[in-house]
Amino acid sequence: MPEPRTVALVTLGCARNEVDSEELAGRLAADGWQLVDDAGDADVAVVNTCGFVDAAKKDSVDALLEANDLKGQGRTQAVVAVGCMAERYGKELAEALPEADGVLGFDDYADISDRLRTILAGGVHAPHTPRDRRKLLPVSPAQRQSAEGVALPGHAQAPVPAQAPGPAPADLPVGLAPASGPRAPLRRRLDNSPVASVKLASGCDRRCSFCAIPSFRGSFISRRPSDVLGETRWLAEQGVKEVMLVSENNTSYGKDLGDIRLLETLLPELAAVDGIERIRVSYLQPAEMRPGLIDVLTSTPKVMPYFDLSFQHSAPGVLRAMRRFGDTERFLELLDTIRGKAPEAGVRSNFIVGFPGESEADLEELERFLSSARLDAIGVFGYSDEDGTEAATYDGKLDVDVVAERLARVSRLAEELTAQRAEERLGSEIRVLVESIDEDEGEAAGRGEHQAPETDGQVVLTSWEGLEPGSIISAKVVDTEGVDLVAEPLCTEEAGR
Repeated sequence: MPEPRTVALVTLGCARNEVDSEELAGRLAADGWQLVDDAGDADVAVVNTCGFVDAAKKDSVDALLEANDLKGQGRTQAVVAVGCMAERYGKELAEALPEADGVLGFDDYADISDRLRTILAGGVHAPHTPRDRRKLLPVSPAQRQSAEGVALPGHAQAPVPAQAPGPAPADLPVGLAPASGPRAPLRRRLDNSPVASVKLASGCDRRCSFCAIPSFRGSFISRRPSDVLGETRWLAEQGVKEVMLVSENNTSYGKDLGDIRLLETLLPELAAVDGIERIRVSYLQPAEMRPGLIDVLTSTPKVMPYFDLSFQHSAPGVLRAMRRFGDTERFLELLDTIRGKAPEAGVRSNFIVGFPGESEADLEELERFLSSARLDAIGVFGYSDEDGTEAATYDGKLDVDVVAERLARVSRLAEELTAQRAEERLGSEIRVLVESIDEDEGEAAGRGEHQAPETDGQVVLTSWEGLEPGSIISAKVVDTEGVDLVAEPLCTEEAGR
């Protein structure tokens, strides 16, 4: 019997890409491929690229070149690019980067096994010519669920019943319950972390002038609630304790299913899944926040009072040029509403500085907002043109040195403000999900309810005795290190939950 082919998946970019990689892993494992962690131990290294901003593109190219260097040194025979950068540039990327033996777009995912076997056999799979994926789905959101033949990474379901089907969510619009019972996700976990992401939707209908994502991720389309619930139950069976719902815009969930408030119904159902201790919602649009959603996020047991709000700026003129809405006062009112219901809620956001036409007064307005907002985590990016975006055609571009100076200036302020916000939590009692143990250092690390994975800092626990990854404990904050908290466990009787 021939030895199975081996494959390693290298994932860059956001949590949405991590879900896509695990779907690819599920497809490959189902077709007999052996998954390995190290690209050097694989016949083929599949690099799931990010195509969001220049820095992410560079990281993706570096990862492809690094994997290419393994060829001829060990087992690795081929390097294949998938993901957003591969979808966005297709043939252009293949021509610019001959080190990649294949460049596969989203439409290739369903046939990933055949594509890799062809490449390993010395064949050539012609890279695609990119197209605007917004044109693949109907303009009307209500007609999108019936569209067929459109690749939606992270939405795939295996054609077999789930092991623990459970009831369908209550009070959903007619026609949303599964016709033949829930299905298991077509997914294979690539680590044993107690945290995992679940795709709530794909694509985006917003037309922010600086963002190219809709052009290569497509128009917004929700996953069916039964599929989201089924995947969450499956993850609970794998030992996952916290599920993070991801998409390009979670506040739009359900609009193509006949109920824009569907998320408010779904969240309590997800929180009721046996074994799941935390549900977290990422990427919320401030302009689409509604009172009912704020109520559910701040009052539902096991749903974290966490708000990943995409502000981007606070000066009205800059926001309008970005084709976004709001201003400093409206954003502060939103934060006041949230904290009036959950004073310790976690809030994070990203901001772009140096946008075309941004004045010194605009920058000062952003600084005023940041100084008043008391955000737990702040990401700051300097503007740069993105291919195919409206903003790339704008006049009033700032000199790159000015953008760099503004980026450094606001980044320094953000670092100071988030450190101050962390200090406000000194002496408080928090609930910590333990994610790693370092016995040599005598420390464990995890996250509080106000912290999302990767982006918002961590909690360093001063002792690890009796703890293991997946434990959820109470701890007292005794110190801070920038945005990170240092906490002393108050008890360990919940270890192992």
